[in-house]
Amino acid sequence: MNNLYEELLSAIHSVWTRRWIALGLAWAVCLVGWLVVALIPNSYESRARIFLQLDDALAEQVGIGVADKKRDIERIRQTLTSAVNLEKVVRATRLGDTIESPKQMEAAVLKLANEVKIVSEQDNLFEITATASNASFSDAENAKLAQQVAQKLIDIFREENLSGNRGDMVETLEFVNQQLAQREKQLEEAEQKRTAFEAQHPEMAQGGATIAQRLETSRTGLRDVEADLAAAQSALAAIDGQLTGTPRTIAGGEGGGAQGALARAQADFSAMKARGLTDNHPDVIAARNQIAALKAPAAREAASGGGTINPAYSSLQSIRAERQANVQALLSRKAALQSDIAALTASAIQDPELASEAQRINRDYDVLREQYDKLLQDREELKLRGEVKTEREAVKFEVVDPPTTPRSPVAPNRPLLLFGVLLVGICGGCVGALALSRMRSVFATTAALERATGLPVLGAISQNLTDGARILARKRLKYFCGASAALGGLFIILLAVEFIQRGMVA
Repeated sequence: MNNLYEELLSAIHSVWTRRWIALGLAWAVCLVGWLVVALIPNSYESRARIFLQLDDALAEQVGIGVADKKRDIERIRQTLTSAVNLEKVVRATRLGDTIESPKQMEAAVLKLANEVKIVSEQDNLFEITATASNASFSDAENAKLAQQVAQKLIDIFREENLSGNRGDMVETLEFVNQQLAQREKQLEEAEQKRTAFEAQHPEMAQGGATIAQRLETSRTGLRDVEADLAAAQSALAAIDGQLTGTPRTIAGGEGGGAQGALARAQADFSAMKARGLTDNHPDVIAARNQIAALKAPAAREAASGGGTINPAYSSLQSIRAERQANVQALLSRKAALQSDIAALTASAIQDPELASEAQRINRDYDVLREQYDKLLQDREELKLRGEVKTEREAVKFEVVDPPTTPRSPVAPNRPLLLFGVLLVGICGGCVGALALSRMRSVFATTAALERATGLPVLGAISQNLTDGARILARKRLKYFCGASAALGGLFIILLAVEFIQRGMVA
């Protein structure tokens, strides 16, 4: 810690003994730095905000959704700063006064593109920022230029977007009409060819469909019938299963007779098993024996016609008859379709080239018809959308904040730069003086001399000045303080000039 303190005192002493060198370096650095700062042109910024309205009920009805309108607004935002529009801005403002060649215009457009920004604050609120920092203009002229650039961008927006896209829409409709007329001509030729073919070969186009189309229709119907038949057969099998487990008759009376006793014994046996009783349980064994004993009397009672007809059995019989009839109908339909498929296949095999020609003619006609209908629908939609966009102005424009006239520069921060140059100059002078002292083998303290030589230092002789030397030292100190104060005063003057200039712009 003591060594560090001694080094600090030694550095301060070295700088102080060479204070004139440090002050000269500080003056040199400050003068050069302040000159550079003075040459930096001020940048003035003008801001404006515009609002684009998206709400339009009629636009929603014709298919112009919110997403479409947002894409239109985003396109407007991007094209507003295009090279063509920026060139219009350059020619309409003082930026174009000194431009004499296309190369100069290209450079001016590129520079202006970096100085203009359009930022989306919300979905339909945008801020236009224009910056002017032309070195050949005064501060007042740059401030006015920034405001003019922002205003010109708004004017271009009005001229090119709010007047409607009528020209683009007309060109699009003309192209669609040309395509529609071409498809209509092709469709007429295909229809005439189809009519001539059907007149020569009526057997190949019965009911307006070719053999291949009817064959495909029959096969599709056969697949549907087979699926329905499988479902009907499954339902019939299910009802047969229910009939098997349903008794034809039930015992008469209130559950009397051998059949009723057998039913109760089986119910008791099922309840025991449900409670978890094993087969070795005495109650389970007794119930099983009782069931075995009642089976023979119950069978004789059923054979002798004892009991009444079971209503559930009769209902299931009716359902079975209905489902069996459905199965038979489906089987007949399947056979008919298979017969049609076989006949159509035989016809196609007899003259395959004719069948292929009929299929090709119908396919071409269907494709052309589909394209024609699609183009016709697109044309009507384009007409309606164009009328809504041009007449109703689906995107409405409003200037929320007009372009501001800047009162003070946004860049550079000249007071801060001037102060920074002053600090750099002072630090640079001190560092220069300290570096010069390190280049000479001079020891400021006896401890430094002892560390360097390794020999003990017996003592140090203080500087003894005469009266004349003291007077000269005081005079030099006054000169030094005056020169230092002059540096600070020049800094204050430069700050005052900067604020006066700003006040003149305002």
